[in-house]
Amino acid sequence: MIKFQNIFIIFLIAITAIFFTFNKEISDLLKLKLEDQVFYTSVNPPALISGVFVGDVMLSRGVVHQIEKNNNLYYPFLHISDFLKKADFVFANLEAPVINGKKIKSGEMIFRVDENLVPILKENNFSIFSLANNHILNFGKEGLNNTLNILEKNNIQYVGAGKNFIETHQPKIIEKNNIKLAFLAYNDKALSYPSNEASKNDSGIAVMDIDEAKKDIAMAKKLANFVIVSMHSGNEYQYEPTQTQIDFAHSVVDAGADLVIGHHPHIIQPIEKYKNGYIFYSLGNFVFDQMWSNETRESIALKIIFTSNNIKTIQIYPIVIENYSQPKIINASSSPEHYKNIIQKINLSDNKLVIVEP
Repeated sequence: MIKFQNIFIIFLIAITAIFFTFNKEISDLLKLKLEDQVFYTSVNPPALISGVFVGDVMLSRGVVHQIEKNNNLYYPFLHISDFLKKADFVFANLEAPVINGKKIKSGEMIFRVDENLVPILKENNFSIFSLANNHILNFGKEGLNNTLNILEKNNIQYVGAGKNFIETHQPKIIEKNNIKLAFLAYNDKALSYPSNEASKNDSGIAVMDIDEAKKDIAMAKKLANFVIVSMHSGNEYQYEPTQTQIDFAHSVVDAGADLVIGHHPHIIQPIEKYKNGYIFYSLGNFVFDQMWSNETRESIALKIIFTSNNIKTIQIYPIVIENYSQPKIINASSSPEHYKNIIQKINLSDNKLVIVEP
């Protein structure tokens, strides 16, 4: 009995000794873990800016007919408004001048946007438009100048057009969290008259002249973290980009552009990763009335997340236009045929490109 008690006492002494020997190490380890947790929870997440990039916006002709028929100025955006508003900004090609006037009938190729629709664009987070396209001068210099004035009144920036050559080629800046994005835009020379080009003392648009674009990009790179070039070019309704599109897109990336966003073909064209840049040759239509084919109804929207020094991710949203006016995000279940068509048209050869299914 005495022998057992002695053994038990020795055991207790040993346990106590071990506790006090390692107590400091255990205490220090717990303290270190706690400090690590405080450190990681106190570090600010990286600064980000998110932008949505969409195709051609044409608030005229059949689109206006739908707005009037449904007595709703917001009608084109009913299915897409929430998506647009979740980004820091929205960029698009405005495929018509803003000026009040005669009704544009179905089949006409001269477009215009009623002035009362511009506040609706602003409410739906449209922050910057490319005006370098073949329709912005449908109502002459008067229509273009009125467009510039109305957009300015509604605090919407524009690029690729201006009151003179310098303004037309001036990069426009979108900024958040000290991250700056510089935008430039150019229209294919083959799609407009020489008189449409801005001059020293007259309004107009910027055209695809690579020497001028290089100068503009050099200026933009001094002002911003990223340079984004809008290119209005290509053959309508043709899936493959032309050599003109390819050459210009490659040249502006060589000059320092990070993104090239294409418009005009009215259908989706391929995506290319070229050197350090991403080229989207055509996003397709966005708000448009071309319901006569699957291709002209199908589109992609991009949501691109930028950090201060790189593109974090490029999210691709498949879209179908309904009711001659309404873009709607789709997935494989909601619109299997359209979804399959869209996926087949875009190549995903880069891990930053992600298809998003709502």
